[in-house]
Amino acid sequence: MTTTQAPLVDLKGVGKRFGAVRALDSVDLMFQAGECLGLIGHNGAGKSTLMHILAGTLRADSGALLMAGADVRSGYSVQVARQHGIRCVFQELSLCPNLTVAENTRLMCPALRGLGWRRKAGALIVASLDSIFPGHGISPGAVIADLPIGQRQMVEIARAFTCVDEHLALVILDEPTSSLDARVAEQLLRHVRRYVEGGGCVVLISHILGEMLATCDRIAVMSDGCVVDVRAASAFTHASLVESMGSMDSKAHAASQVFVSKRDSQPAVVNQRPARQRNQHTVAAWAGEIVGLAGLAGQGQSQWLVQLLRERVAKGLPVALVAGDRQTDGIFNLWSIAENITISSLAALRHGPLIDPAAEQTMAAQWQQRMGIRTPDMNSPILSLSGGNQQKALFARALASDSDLILMDDPMRGVDVGTKREVYAIIKDEASRGRTFIWYTTELEELDHCDHIYVFRDGQTVADMARDQLSEAQVLRSSFQEEVA
Repeated sequence: MTTTQAPLVDLKGVGKRFGAVRALDSVDLMFQAGECLGLIGHNGAGKSTLMHILAGTLRADSGALLMAGADVRSGYSVQVARQHGIRCVFQELSLCPNLTVAENTRLMCPALRGLGWRRKAGALIVASLDSIFPGHGISPGAVIADLPIGQRQMVEIARAFTCVDEHLALVILDEPTSSLDARVAEQLLRHVRRYVEGGGCVVLISHILGEMLATCDRIAVMSDGCVVDVRAASAFTHASLVESMGSMDSKAHAASQVFVSKRDSQPAVVNQRPARQRNQHTVAAWAGEIVGLAGLAGQGQSQWLVQLLRERVAKGLPVALVAGDRQTDGIFNLWSIAENITISSLAALRHGPLIDPAAEQTMAAQWQQRMGIRTPDMNSPILSLSGGNQQKALFARALASDSDLILMDDPMRGVDVGTKREVYAIIKDEASRGRTFIWYTTELEELDHCDHIYVFRDGQTVADMARDQLSEAQVLRSSFQEEVA
């Protein structure tokens, strides 16, 4: 990385407010060619707002946005950002679900015109996918809605690195590995390093600290709308990075507790055979147990959770789901935060034939406090929250319900390390009261919080192990090798 050249972008005193909420407070930050800049902080710290300003989708209220020494803040837009070679992959994906992969590529490449543009767009996006994600298996004619979320994220990322008659200087990746398994995430991070070493600039936002320390050249830490620390990545350790983000209750991190099996003579709450299982093996869960579903992304874990959800609902049995793809499967975009939380608990909020507004507000306030949802008003729209705080609201919805079985479909996407630990503690507390959790996760370290783990491959379980038998090597080995009969 060359540090003596002029920065691609230099933000000076940038501020942004949304009504009473101060999202950014006098932020100074430089972006250099030939570096990967990491941006980290708790949910609601201002990271995504800052990147929206850099990408031109939001306008700063104050400060300067300097490019080549000139302040371009006045009149800055997405078009101006693209003219300066700036692209962004936002945490909430922007692909059109009813269009194909090639058609979505055309939307970002207006220079593709005339006869044969679909073929050209398809060739471009496949070349980008091949470069970043070898062996991706994505067809340019595939409709986006038919792809699993991990492949949708791969398409969005590959599209950002695709250019026709444009130069590319800076790519913003906001939680780019949140829906990718470890193997595909590693492919992406290797591509980031290749791109940076070729003179490009990448801004990487991630709550996976190991990714940040291994991939970034510099790391900027944000808190409450301010940049509070900027250092070379090599100057941080895992512990110092967490400390820089703000102190957290260390007692919430309980992954190393002594394992005690909850499987006894009582009948299982769940004992379900996956639809594609070729033998008689089932996924079983007992009362008070946290069961993990592991394996590479797209191997049937989410489908099995949906299968279980539908069968429980058909039988009239209580069940709650915390969706990882919150925009598609989780939040009600036009409703308030309070309404999104209480929708699964309406029977408990009834006063005669109507819903009691006071009871609804009381429940929402209780879960705001317990989950630490950062907002001055629970009646604000759900989309006023950061992505991580939206995810907290989905957890609150499930836990506020009367369901004894909670299904979690890779629910920690875009959730910061401090919030994760708080949620882990709440899950363990609820499990100790007899609730059962079935948790699909793409993060191997989260399996340490589970009592029992099932590894999926090709839509079926190929290994099951208690937590005291868990090892990363065993999970990875099972992910690539079918069970030996």
